[in-house]
Amino acid sequence: SLLAVAEPAARAGLTHRYAALRALRVTVWRPESDGLPTRVNGRPGEWRLPVTVEYCFVVPGCTPSTVVLGTRWREAGEQPRLVAVEESRSRPAGTRPWEVSDLAVAVGKRTVVATTPALRRKLPGLLAEAEAAARVADLYAVDASPPDRYLIFYAGRTEWQRWYGGGRPKWTAGYAVGVGGGHHDVVLNAGSLSPTGVDDLLRHELTHAASLPDGGYANKGAWWLVEGLAEYAGADGQPVSHYEGLAEVRKLVRGGWNGRLDDLAPADDAADDRVGGSYGVGYLAVRHLVDRYGEQRVLDFFKAVVHDDRSFDEASDQAFGEQWSTLHDDCVGYVRAVAA
Repeated sequence: SLLAVAEPAARAGLTHRYAALRALRVTVWRPESDGLPTRVNGRPGEWRLPVTVEYCFVVPGCTPSTVVLGTRWREAGEQPRLVAVEESRSRPAGTRPWEVSDLAVAVGKRTVVATTPALRRKLPGLLAEAEAAARVADLYAVDASPPDRYLIFYAGRTEWQRWYGGGRPKWTAGYAVGVGGGHHDVVLNAGSLSPTGVDDLLRHELTHAASLPDGGYANKGAWWLVEGLAEYAGADGQPVSHYEGLAEVRKLVRGGWNGRLDDLAPADDAADDRVGGSYGVGYLAVRHLVDRYGEQRVLDFFKAVVHDDRSFDEASDQAFGEQWSTLHDDCVGYVRAVAA
């Protein structure tokens, strides 16, 4: 094992990592070195070797996620000694929580929820809400094969800045990040969650995990569709009149929105009501398509645009048998009518 060849200074960090991985019930851990070691500048006798690790949690036969770790070694006779395992810089995910934090974990039938020991008391409630949300999100797996387990990390203030590279827009309450093997880890920001619970946010983020392609999506004009589907799942069948972002939609529609769905994505520094309005317009547009064509055809449309990178025109013709320009204007008309 790495511990056996580690310098004493590296052992503490490795021991913490092993404990976090064990808490997450790691079932597969396959490290492979990439290429040849390179000298570390300014440290004579030290070498860096990148190691790619395939890993699974809970489910032994999963399609593994991957992470690239930098390992540093010191020459010491026959057996080099491990000096350090660096944090992952894998794109786009960045540093995984189990690399840098002690974790408390609760495991359910469809979900795994993890947080830091200081927030451990939140786990039973979060797990119950996550299990309920997973049953909804499973319905939006585009290729009808939902994730084997949804992995959810509940981040305190420090962890929010550190896990997966931090640096999210200030308005973000949660996000899903692709980690390979068809898996998306979900992160919730403890600092911006309402005391009434996180069920709609969990449905939203787990639906991203169920519906998004492995490497994200190329068409930035599809933001409204990606977020609209997740908001639609978040709303979980409630009447449109109960959607809590309607006031923000009204403000956006009256405040000079140009009426283009492909121009909805908010800037990183956008005000909260601009953000809420954008998500709400996406929700209403998807809701209108579902009301008209049913969920399955909307999922077919989503798959064509988001997974297969088809144009909206082609996808609309294929899924709905209608011109996208006409449907786009119908959706926008519906949004304006609801916001009137």
